[in-house]
Amino acid sequence: MTLRYSLCALALVVSGVQAKDYQASELAHRLAQQNILIDTHIDVPYRLKMQWDDVTKATDGGDFDYPRAVKGGLNAPFMSIYIPANLEFEGKGKSYLLANQLIDGMEALAFRAPDKFAIAYSTKDIHSHFRQKKMSIAMGMENGSPIEGDLSNLKHFFDRGVRYITLAHSQSNHISDSSYDVRRKWKGLSPFGKELVVEMNKIGMLIDVSHISDDAFYQTMEISKVPVIASHSSLRKYTPGFERNMDDKMLKALKKNGGVIQINFGSSFVTATSRNWYDGRNKARQEAQEQGTASTNFAAAYRAKNPFPFATLEQVLDHIDHVVKLIGIDHVGIGSDYDGVGDSLPIGLKDVSTYPNLVQGLLDRGYSQGHIKKILGGNTLRVWRQAEEYARQF
Repeated sequence: MTLRYSLCALALVVSGVQAKDYQASELAHRLAQQNILIDTHIDVPYRLKMQWDDVTKATDGGDFDYPRAVKGGLNAPFMSIYIPANLEFEGKGKSYLLANQLIDGMEALAFRAPDKFAIAYSTKDIHSHFRQKKMSIAMGMENGSPIEGDLSNLKHFFDRGVRYITLAHSQSNHISDSSYDVRRKWKGLSPFGKELVVEMNKIGMLIDVSHISDDAFYQTMEISKVPVIASHSSLRKYTPGFERNMDDKMLKALKKNGGVIQINFGSSFVTATSRNWYDGRNKARQEAQEQGTASTNFAAAYRAKNPFPFATLEQVLDHIDHVVKLIGIDHVGIGSDYDGVGDSLPIGLKDVSTYPNLVQGLLDRGYSQGHIKKILGGNTLRVWRQAEEYARQF
């Protein structure tokens, strides 16, 4: 479970750099509270499946709970209906079952605390809940495995409230190749995947290009008639060779499509140093296993000897800056991956209470209040609204 960090604990040395004690201004807090703040990827559903907790109240673990979210100004989290990418789930009915169970959990959360939460099925709902001072629970499906090759399942999950689908996860599936999977079975999208993209456009389901291979990305760009999202991706410029992130050519294609990249906060998505740390740990584990010296607590022991190089808020801001400079202010948003990246979150952005720190950083870098409003949620609302409008003709 991710460790908690107070602001006062930020005065420590990380990777030889003195971390500052982040203190957001009154203006930063006000901007976070007074504007619609959408985070397109928070892994609460699977977290609660693994270990249930009452996130309507303050919790000791995890990155999300209602009090912290309110403090941070978050009012529209996309809860991730995450399906593990493995053969146990793919094509055997288990993906479909798990997805429905996770959606049940989010409906139960809204039912148990109707004064705090409400399921959002549309952009209209987001605005309505905002006026009512309720937190919208939107849902995105991470891994299209539950579709199981049946377009009627697409409609089923849309009717249950899912509003985007990440086509694949860490392994290629029946829809698309994954950026993590060296086996490029489809050389991009499968024949069914291409058909699925068309149908997603028709019903108003956003297409999420995070996780998929470069070939699958470009094929999606060719097929989709509406803007896509990259719900929790960052930039390859700062993590060379990491296909899971997007390069400049892809960003330019995203601009042409009208889409939005929502920046992932996880340190290994933000800096090459953090990425390399995982590579070093994995190599050391493999060597220990080959020598028969790997212990059951290998990961903790390795981390104790080799402190993790956390990214910083400033480095997350660098990703946002680069997107804005390359393709414009209309194409970037927030996709933190809270509750999904473990104890790897940047200094200054440790949980959902810390969005004002991000706002302060944007103010410090000269972003206008209008531009900050777009980053916080305006850009995501635009692409979602465009998907809704396109689907009305069918």
